[in-house]
Amino acid sequence: MEETIFICEDSIEGILTGVYEAYKLRKDHNTTHLQIGEAENCRLFTVYQNVQADLEKSAKVLRTIYRRFGEEAYTQLCQAMVSYDPEKADAVYHTIVTGISGSYRSRLMDHLSNRYINKVFRLSRNTGIEIHHLLGFLRFKELQGGILLARYSPKNDVTALLMPHFADRLPREDFAVYDEGRGYYAVHPKDKQWYLVRGELPFSAEQEVYSQQEAEYQMLYQHFCQSIAITERKNLNLQRNMLPLRFRKYMAEFS
Repeated sequence: MEETIFICEDSIEGILTGVYEAYKLRKDHNTTHLQIGEAENCRLFTVYQNVQADLEKSAKVLRTIYRRFGEEAYTQLCQAMVSYDPEKADAVYHTIVTGISGSYRSRLMDHLSNRYINKVFRLSRNTGIEIHHLLGFLRFKELQGGILLARYSPKNDVTALLMPHFADRLPREDFAVYDEGRGYYAVHPKDKQWYLVRGELPFSAEQEVYSQQEAEYQMLYQHFCQSIAITERKNLNLQRNMLPLRFRKYMAEFS
Protein backbone atom coordinates (compact mmCIF):
# COMPACT_ATOMS: atom_id res chain seq x y z
CA MET A 1 0.00 0.00 0.00
CA GLU A 2 1.31 3.44 -0.92
CA GLU A 3 2.43 5.65 1.96
CA THR A 4 2.33 9.44 2.19
CA ILE A 5 4.94 11.40 4.14
CA PHE A 6 4.45 15.11 4.77
CA ILE A 7 7.75 17.00 5.10
CA CYS A 8 7.29 19.70 7.75
CA GLU A 9 9.22 22.69 9.05
CA ASP A 10 10.79 22.15 12.47
CA SER A 11 8.35 24.33 14.41
CA ILE A 12 4.98 24.10 16.11
CA GLU A 13 3.39 25.89 13.15
CA GLY A 14 5.08 23.56 10.65
CA ILE A 15 4.02 20.35 12.41
CA LEU A 16 0.43 21.47 12.95
CA THR A 17 0.15 22.58 9.33
CA GLY A 18 1.21 19.04 8.39
CA VAL A 19 -1.57 17.65 10.61
CA TYR A 20 -4.07 20.02 8.96
CA GLU A 21 -3.04 18.96 5.44
CA ALA A 22 -3.21 15.26 6.31
CA TYR A 23 -6.82 15.69 7.43
CA LYS A 24 -7.70 18.01 4.57
CA LEU A 25 -6.56 15.49 1.95
CA ARG A 26 -8.43 12.69 3.79
CA LYS A 27 -5.44 10.38 3.80
CA ASP A 28 -5.48 7.01 5.52
CA HIS A 29 -3.85 7.79 8.88
CA ASN A 30 -2.31 4.31 9.07
CA THR A 31 -0.24 4.99 5.96
CA THR A 32 0.36 8.70 6.54
CA HIS A 33 3.31 10.10 8.47
CA LEU A 34 4.90 13.46 9.29
CA GLN A 35 8.61 14.08 9.06
CA ILE A 36 10.92 16.96 9.99
CA GLY A 37 13.30 17.97 7.19
CA GLU A 38 14.09 16.23 3.93
CA ALA A 39 14.28 12.45 3.74
CA GLU A 40 17.84 11.10 3.58
CA ASN A 41 16.82 7.81 1.98
CA CYS A 42 13.59 7.85 -0.01
CA ARG A 43 11.48 4.70 0.19
CA LEU A 44 9.73 2.89 -2.63
CA PHE A 45 5.94 3.26 -2.98
CA THR A 46 6.02 6.43 -0.88
CA VAL A 47 4.80 9.89 -1.84
CA TYR A 48 6.68 12.79 -0.25
CA GLN A 49 4.84 16.10 0.03
CA ASN A 50 6.38 19.34 1.29
CA VAL A 51 4.26 21.43 3.67
CA GLN A 52 4.70 25.19 4.04
CA ALA A 53 4.02 26.40 7.59
CA ASP A 54 0.77 28.36 7.79
CA LEU A 55 -0.19 30.30 10.92
CA GLU A 56 -3.93 30.21 10.23
CA LYS A 57 -4.04 26.46 9.64
CA SER A 58 -1.87 25.69 12.67
CA ALA A 59 -4.05 27.95 14.85
CA LYS A 60 -7.14 25.95 13.83
CA VAL A 61 -5.46 22.70 14.86
CA LEU A 62 -4.32 24.23 18.16
CA ARG A 63 -7.87 25.31 18.96
CA THR A 64 -9.14 21.81 18.21
CA ILE A 65 -6.49 20.26 20.47
CA TYR A 66 -7.40 22.56 23.35
CA ARG A 67 -11.14 22.04 22.91
CA ARG A 68 -11.05 18.26 22.48
CA PHE A 69 -8.23 17.21 24.82
CA GLY A 70 -8.01 19.95 27.47
CA GLU A 71 -5.25 22.23 28.74
CA GLU A 72 -2.93 19.53 30.11
CA ALA A 73 -2.76 17.56 26.85
CA TYR A 74 -2.47 20.85 24.93
CA THR A 75 0.61 21.80 26.98
CA GLN A 76 2.19 18.36 26.63
CA LEU A 77 1.73 18.32 22.86
CA CYS A 78 3.23 21.81 22.53
CA GLN A 79 6.22 20.83 24.66
CA ALA A 80 6.73 17.70 22.56
CA MET A 81 6.68 19.78 19.35
CA VAL A 82 9.64 21.92 20.49
CA SER A 83 11.71 18.85 21.39
CA TYR A 84 14.99 18.14 19.59
CA ASP A 85 13.83 14.59 18.75
CA PRO A 86 13.61 14.15 14.94
CA GLU A 87 10.62 11.76 15.23
CA LYS A 88 8.43 14.17 17.23
CA ALA A 89 6.21 15.23 14.31
CA ASP A 90 4.90 11.73 13.59
CA ALA A 91 4.33 11.01 17.28
CA VAL A 92 2.32 14.23 17.71
CA TYR A 93 0.31 13.60 14.53
CA HIS A 94 -0.73 10.06 15.50
CA THR A 95 -1.47 11.13 19.08
CA ILE A 96 -3.90 13.74 17.72
CA VAL A 97 -5.40 11.16 15.36
CA THR A 98 -5.89 8.76 18.28
CA GLY A 99 -7.57 11.44 20.37
CA ILE A 100 -9.94 12.62 17.63
CA SER A 101 -10.89 9.05 16.69
CA GLY A 102 -12.33 8.58 20.18
CA SER A 103 -10.44 5.34 20.78
CA TYR A 104 -9.97 6.25 24.45
CA ARG A 105 -12.73 7.57 26.68
CA SER A 106 -10.68 9.04 29.53
CA ARG A 107 -7.86 11.60 29.38
CA LEU A 108 -5.83 11.15 26.21
CA MET A 109 -2.33 11.40 27.70
CA ASP A 110 -3.09 8.75 30.35
CA HIS A 111 -2.95 5.95 27.75
CA LEU A 112 0.80 5.34 27.78
CA SER A 113 0.41 1.85 26.31
CA ASN A 114 -0.06 3.59 22.95
CA ARG A 115 3.44 4.04 21.52
CA TYR A 116 2.72 7.45 20.02
CA ILE A 117 1.17 8.84 23.20
CA ASN A 118 4.03 7.35 25.20
CA LYS A 119 6.53 9.05 22.91
CA VAL A 120 4.80 12.45 23.24
CA PHE A 121 4.66 12.02 27.02
CA ARG A 122 8.42 11.34 27.24
CA LEU A 123 9.32 14.22 24.92
CA SER A 124 7.08 16.60 26.86
CA ARG A 125 8.60 15.52 30.17
CA ASN A 126 12.13 16.08 28.86
CA THR A 127 11.23 19.54 27.57
CA GLY A 128 9.39 20.40 30.79
CA ILE A 129 12.43 19.51 32.90
CA GLU A 130 14.65 21.77 30.80
CA ILE A 131 12.16 24.65 31.05
CA HIS A 132 12.05 24.19 34.83
CA HIS A 133 15.87 24.34 34.99
CA LEU A 134 16.07 27.43 32.79
CA LEU A 135 13.57 29.37 34.90
CA GLY A 136 16.23 29.26 37.59
CA PHE A 137 19.47 29.10 35.62
CA LEU A 138 18.88 31.67 32.85
CA ARG A 139 20.90 34.83 33.56
CA PHE A 140 20.13 38.33 32.31
CA LYS A 141 22.94 40.88 32.00
CA GLU A 142 22.36 44.62 31.76
CA LEU A 143 24.01 46.23 28.76
CA GLN A 144 24.82 49.90 28.39
CA GLY A 145 21.51 51.60 27.66
CA GLY A 146 19.64 49.48 30.19
CA ILE A 147 18.67 46.54 27.95
CA LEU A 148 18.69 43.13 29.65
CA LEU A 149 20.13 40.29 27.55
CA ALA A 150 20.20 36.55 28.26
CA ARG A 151 22.21 34.18 26.06
CA TYR A 152 21.72 30.42 26.15
CA SER A 153 21.76 27.30 24.00
CA PRO A 154 19.04 24.85 25.10
CA LYS A 155 18.63 21.29 23.84
CA ASN A 156 14.99 21.93 23.01
CA ASP A 157 13.55 24.94 21.20
CA VAL A 158 11.95 26.42 24.33
CA THR A 159 12.33 30.20 23.86
CA ALA A 160 8.66 30.79 22.99
CA LEU A 161 7.59 28.73 26.03
CA LEU A 162 9.91 30.64 28.38
CA MET A 163 8.99 34.15 27.27
CA PRO A 164 5.51 34.36 28.88
CA HIS A 165 7.11 33.74 32.28
CA PHE A 166 9.75 36.45 31.93
CA ALA A 167 7.33 38.88 30.26
CA ASP A 168 5.10 38.48 33.32
CA ARG A 169 8.01 38.91 35.73
CA LEU A 170 9.67 41.82 33.89
CA PRO A 171 6.83 43.78 32.23
CA ARG A 172 8.53 47.17 32.70
CA GLU A 173 11.90 46.10 31.23
CA ASP A 174 13.42 46.04 27.76
CA PHE A 175 14.94 42.57 27.45
CA ALA A 176 15.89 39.89 24.96
CA VAL A 177 16.52 36.13 25.16
CA TYR A 178 18.95 34.83 22.51
CA ASP A 179 19.18 31.16 21.49
CA GLU A 180 22.75 30.88 20.20
CA GLY A 181 22.35 27.33 18.90
CA ARG A 182 19.36 28.12 16.66
CA GLY A 183 20.34 31.70 15.81
CA TYR A 184 17.22 33.61 16.79
CA TYR A 185 15.99 35.65 19.73
CA ALA A 186 12.87 36.90 21.49
CA VAL A 187 12.48 40.63 22.21
CA HIS A 188 10.32 42.21 24.89
CA PRO A 189 9.94 46.02 24.64
CA LYS A 190 8.93 47.78 27.84
CA ASP A 191 5.16 47.50 28.50
CA LYS A 192 4.56 45.83 25.11
CA GLN A 193 4.02 42.38 23.64
CA TRP A 194 7.11 40.22 23.05
CA TYR A 195 7.96 38.82 19.60
CA LEU A 196 10.48 36.53 17.87
CA VAL A 197 13.24 37.67 15.52
CA ARG A 198 14.94 35.21 13.16
CA GLY A 199 18.64 35.89 12.73
CA GLU A 200 21.81 36.61 14.68
CA LEU A 201 22.21 39.44 17.17
CA PRO A 202 23.92 42.53 15.69
CA PHE A 203 26.87 42.01 18.06
CA SER A 204 28.82 39.07 19.47
CA ALA A 205 29.27 38.11 23.12
CA GLU A 206 32.80 39.59 23.04
CA GLN A 207 31.39 42.94 21.89
CA GLU A 208 28.89 43.24 24.73
CA VAL A 209 29.43 46.28 26.93
CA TYR A 210 27.88 45.99 30.37
CA SER A 211 26.58 48.87 32.42
CA GLN A 212 28.78 49.91 35.33
CA GLN A 213 26.27 48.58 37.83
CA GLU A 214 26.09 45.21 36.04
CA ALA A 215 29.89 44.83 36.12
CA GLU A 216 29.95 45.61 39.83
CA TYR A 217 27.16 43.16 40.64
CA GLN A 218 28.83 40.40 38.62
CA MET A 219 32.05 40.87 40.58
CA LEU A 220 30.20 40.92 43.91
CA TYR A 221 28.17 37.82 43.02
CA GLN A 222 31.26 35.87 41.97
CA HIS A 223 32.98 36.84 45.20
CA PHE A 224 29.88 35.83 47.20
CA CYS A 225 29.72 32.37 45.56
CA GLN A 226 33.41 31.80 46.28
CA SER A 227 33.22 33.02 49.88
CA ILE A 228 30.33 30.73 50.91
CA ALA A 229 32.01 27.60 49.51
CA ILE A 230 33.44 25.13 52.05
CA THR A 231 36.56 23.65 50.47
CA GLU A 232 36.60 20.63 52.80
CA ARG A 233 33.07 19.65 51.75
CA LYS A 234 33.53 20.08 48.02
CA ASN A 235 31.44 17.52 46.06
CA LEU A 236 31.73 17.96 42.29
CA ASN A 237 29.39 15.07 41.45
CA LEU A 238 26.61 16.57 43.56
CA GLN A 239 27.23 19.99 41.99
CA ARG A 240 26.85 18.55 38.50
CA ASN A 241 23.61 16.80 39.49
CA MET A 242 22.16 20.02 40.87
CA LEU A 243 23.56 22.28 38.14
CA PRO A 244 24.60 20.48 34.91
CA LEU A 245 27.73 21.74 33.17
CA ARG A 246 25.88 22.76 29.99
CA PHE A 247 24.12 25.59 31.84
CA ARG A 248 27.26 27.09 33.38
CA LYS A 249 28.73 28.63 30.22
CA TYR A 250 26.16 31.44 30.39
CA MET A 251 26.13 32.01 34.16
CA ALA A 252 28.03 34.96 35.65
CA GLU A 253 29.09 33.03 38.75
CA PHE A 254 31.04 30.56 36.59
CA SER A 255 32.57 33.09 34.19
